[in-house]
Amino acid sequence: MAISLNHMHDFNTYECRSYVPLPNVLILLYIFYHVYFRHCTSGLPSDITVEIGELSFHLHKFPLLSRSGVLEKHIGEFSTDDGSICVVQFHDIPGGAKAFELIAKFCYGVKIEVTALNVVGLRCAAEYLQMNEDYGERNLISQTEGFLNEVFGNWADTIKALKTCEEVLQFAEELHIFSRCINSLATKACADTSLFNWPLISPNNTESTNTPVLWNGIYTTSRPQPMGDDWWYEDVSFLSLPLYKRLILAVELGGMKPEKIAGSLMFYAKKHLPLMNRQLGLDDANPGLTTSIPSEADQRALLEEIVELLPYQKGVIQSKFLFRLLRISMVLHASPSCRENLEKRVGAQLDQASLEDVLIPNMGYSVETLYDIDCFQRILDHFMSMDQAAAAAASSSSPCIVEEGELMEGTPSLVSITMVANLVDAYIADVAPDINLKFPKFQSLAATVPDYARPLTDGIYRAIDIYLKAHPWFTDSEREQICRLMNCQKLSLEASTHAAQNERLPLRVIVQVLFFEQLRLRTSISGWFSVSDSLDNYQNPNANLALTAQDRAAAVEDVRERISDLEKECQTMRCEIQKLVKTKRSWNIFCRRKSQNGNSTESKASSLKAPPPALVKEREKS
Repeated sequence: MAISLNHMHDFNTYECRSYVPLPNVLILLYIFYHVYFRHCTSGLPSDITVEIGELSFHLHKFPLLSRSGVLEKHIGEFSTDDGSICVVQFHDIPGGAKAFELIAKFCYGVKIEVTALNVVGLRCAAEYLQMNEDYGERNLISQTEGFLNEVFGNWADTIKALKTCEEVLQFAEELHIFSRCINSLATKACADTSLFNWPLISPNNTESTNTPVLWNGIYTTSRPQPMGDDWWYEDVSFLSLPLYKRLILAVELGGMKPEKIAGSLMFYAKKHLPLMNRQLGLDDANPGLTTSIPSEADQRALLEEIVELLPYQKGVIQSKFLFRLLRISMVLHASPSCRENLEKRVGAQLDQASLEDVLIPNMGYSVETLYDIDCFQRILDHFMSMDQAAAAAASSSSPCIVEEGELMEGTPSLVSITMVANLVDAYIADVAPDINLKFPKFQSLAATVPDYARPLTDGIYRAIDIYLKAHPWFTDSEREQICRLMNCQKLSLEASTHAAQNERLPLRVIVQVLFFEQLRLRTSISGWFSVSDSLDNYQNPNANLALTAQDRAAAVEDVRERISDLEKECQTMRCEIQKLVKTKRSWNIFCRRKSQNGNSTESKASSLKAPPPALVKEREKS
C-alpha cells in the first residue's frame, strides 16, 4: 500500500492542539499542494519513499530533513544525482505507520490532533527520528513532552496513555514515560479523597438537596456524591496484568493501606477469572463483568501473580476469598508454590473460616476420598505451628503469673484455637461417613488439636460415633484406639447418656463413661449438701445452737453411709461389666443380659441419677 501527498487536501479536516509555524517556503508549498491536488489529478512527483511495514509513503525530501535528524542522515546517504527516488525503510519505528503518518503531516505543517491515545507513540517516534530543537523551534519532541505533562494531571488521560505504553514499552521505559504514568496514578490513588476539591456529603445530613452549595467558587444545586476508597478499582481493572502489577507495587510503596490494596486485587480477580465469578454467583447478576474468557494458561498465570501480590497481613483479606482462590488453583493446576502460599494464608486465619469453606472437593479421578483431607491437614498444621509460635512469644514476653481461669477466658489464642477445634470436629463429622477415609487420616486430624482446646468433647464424640457407624468392620481394639481421641471426662450429660447406651462403643469406654458420670454425680451431691448447709446457716444462724453435737454427728454419719451405698452400687455395676470384658463375651450377649435384668439395671441407674427421696426428706428434717 502506498500513501502519497495527493491526499493532502484532506488534511485540513484534522483539529489541532499543537501547531508549529513553518517557514514561508513550506507554507507556500503546502498551499500550492493543497490547491493543486484539489483541482488537478497529478502533481509534483515525490522524490523519497518511506517504507514502514507493508505501507509506503511517497513524500518529498525537504519538509522531512528540515525536522528530523535521522531522516536528514538517511536522505543524505541514499540520495543520488541521477534523479531516482530515494527509498528509506523504518520497520522498527515506534508507533508504526500510524505514528509516522502524523509525523509526516507535522513535517508538512499540517495541524495534527495530539491526544492521550497517540501522544506516547508520537513522543517515542519523535525521539527515534531525532526531532529535537536542533531541527526547528517547537519541534515534535518538545510539543509532545509538554502535552504529556498535561496528561499526567488528569486521571482518565493518564490511564489511556498508560495503556498505549504497551505498544512501545521498550521506548516508553527508556524515556521514563511508563514510570511517570505509574507514579502519577499511584499518587492519585494514595491521596486522601477528602483533600480533593469537591464537597463530601454526610449520610446524616438532612439539608434539602435544592440548597445551593459552594463548589470551586460556584453555587450549584447539584450535590456531587462523595468518593469512597474504592473509586479507582474499576478504572485500573481494565489494565493488562503487567501494567496492573506495576501499579499495585507502586501504590504499596506509596504507603497505601493493605485493606485497599487487597480490595483492588479482589476486584481485579473477579473481573478476569471466570471461575471466581461462578463461585460468587455473579454470572447472572453482572453479565458484563468479564468481556471475554481467557485461556486456562492465561488464567493460571493471572492467578499466580495475584497470589504473589496479596498483602501478608492477617485479616485484610476475607477467608472465603482465599479459599475460593485455593479451589481455583486446584482446577487450573497452578504451581505447587502458589497452592502452598494460599494454604499458608488460609491457615494463618483458619479461625475465621466456616465449615463450607474448608470442605474442598478432591480434584482428579485417582483420589479416594470425596474431600481433600490432605489439604485441610496441611492448613491445620500451619495454623497450629503459628499458634504455638505466638503462645511461645507471649509467654517469653510476659513472665507474670496468670490464674488458670483468667487464662482460659481472656487469652485470645485460646479463643481462636477453640474456634478451630470446633471447626475441626465439625469437619471430621462431615467427612466421617466416607468409607474410604482411613483411620490414620481420621486420627491425625482429630489429634492435631490439643485437648485443652476442647472445653467439651461432644463434637469429637459425635464424629467418632459417625465414623464407627460408617465402618462397622473395625475390631474392638481398633474401636478402643479410636475412642482414645476423646476425653470422657469432658462429655456433657446428654452426650454421656447417649454414650452409655451406644452399642458401637467398646465396653471399656462405656465403663469409663459410667465411672466419670458417677464421680460427677458424687461431686454434685457434695456440692448440693454444701449449698444446703450454707443456706440453712444463712437463714437461721442460731439453729446450730439448738442441735447437740451428737445430733450433728449422727446426721453427717447418715449422709456418709448413704453416699457409700451409692458408691458400692456403682462399683458393683463396674465389676459386672469388667467380668463380661474378661470372659470376652460379645456385645449382643451383654445386651440380652441387660434386657433380662432390665428392672434391676434401671433401679441402679435411677439411684445414680438423683438422691433417694428418703434421703431428701431426712435431710430436710435435719
